[in-house]
Amino acid sequence: MRSFLKDKKTLKACRIYSMLKRHARQRRVSFHTPGHKIGKWDITELPFSDNLASPTGCIATAQAEIASLLGAEKSFLLTDGSTSGVYSILHAARTLGVKRVAAPALSHQSFFKGCELMGLTPVLFSLGSVGGIPLPVEKADFLDVLKSADALFLTSPDYYGNIPELAAVKEICERENKWLLIDGAHGGHLRHEPLLYAGTYAHLWVDGVHKSLPALTQGAVVSAKTKETAVALERAVSYFRTTSPSYPIMASVEYAVKYPRNLPVEKKARELCFHYGRFGGDWTKLIVRVKDGVEAQKTFEKAGVDAEFQEGNLFCFYLSPATPLRALHRLEKLLKKLAVKGGENFVERVPAPLFLTKEEEMRGTEEVELIRAEGRICAEQCGIFPPCLPVLFAGEKIGREKIEKLLRASSTFGLREEKITVVKK
Repeated sequence: MRSFLKDKKTLKACRIYSMLKRHARQRRVSFHTPGHKIGKWDITELPFSDNLASPTGCIATAQAEIASLLGAEKSFLLTDGSTSGVYSILHAARTLGVKRVAAPALSHQSFFKGCELMGLTPVLFSLGSVGGIPLPVEKADFLDVLKSADALFLTSPDYYGNIPELAAVKEICERENKWLLIDGAHGGHLRHEPLLYAGTYAHLWVDGVHKSLPALTQGAVVSAKTKETAVALERAVSYFRTTSPSYPIMASVEYAVKYPRNLPVEKKARELCFHYGRFGGDWTKLIVRVKDGVEAQKTFEKAGVDAEFQEGNLFCFYLSPATPLRALHRLEKLLKKLAVKGGENFVERVPAPLFLTKEEEMRGTEEVELIRAEGRICAEQCGIFPPCLPVLFAGEKIGREKIEKLLRASSTFGLREEKITVVKK
């Protein structure tokens, strides 16, 4: 734990870490969970360690300080990842009277699963893309569908670093009297840049701090802007948070939110984005196009460099304030040889998704081998992760290009043993 949390100045301001440190120094005998019985740092709810479900001690103080830093009325620690945060804001939105939610078709699967679970109707709109990379959301994309919805759900930044014009989005939502919900799973670091930060604008939002800040995997925060939304959110998190939270994860989340801005790393990262990739507004997402994806992957592997993901000739490198400068210089040497410019001037629209018709629903579904599914009607959303975005939607006619894209992917969702659910003929 101590080797992971390295910034001593930040550690001194962390309430949960301080409690764990005091406990670790004592020679206590564990007759409580967890079962490994060796955890001086990994403990359960004890009289001195507070309780996430009803905090009054160090956890309560940590959450209050996090809320203050994020500009929230209330913030809640999550040890179950951003997905539980997305579920929580959708549940809170339903409590606030939301029934229909406008959202981009290329939203994370947790949005679609959350809507299904909460009985909300997604009202989806399409986005443009350039060179296979989605474009930022613009008001023209959602203005029409927002009129038939009660809330707008956005991802900011998205997996490719795109950030919508959030000030304009907020103005539209206020004018139309709609709730603004933001999945900021990839933007916890942006609290240092208020004009780009989801929490500056949203009524309810999620920060997945483990993705772009020095926190343990699954560490996240969900926040509410006002007292009204905070009441709804506090009830919602009680449904989706574990009753056995990890104290190391909670401590790392507090540490990550309080972690200072690293301007030298930001500056170098922006240089790399400008010279070798693209810049969608978020410096932690370096999207690079190479001439030959297979050969480039071999070169990166040989050099001991692991990208966040590869999609054909596109590579995504995830950076953070904790990225060492020497690592960026090491990456730069490879990019000088491999990165190519161009090929991004063709703008296409990502089609708005379809839904199964009543007649198709009545016909039922079956599973077929993906390789033999060309021309069939997809019955269940499926895609690739990372970034966990849909490739095929229910109601869409399955084409050869998307079949090959899914077959090439190392990890998918919605498929089972290379079989896909389709509508019966």
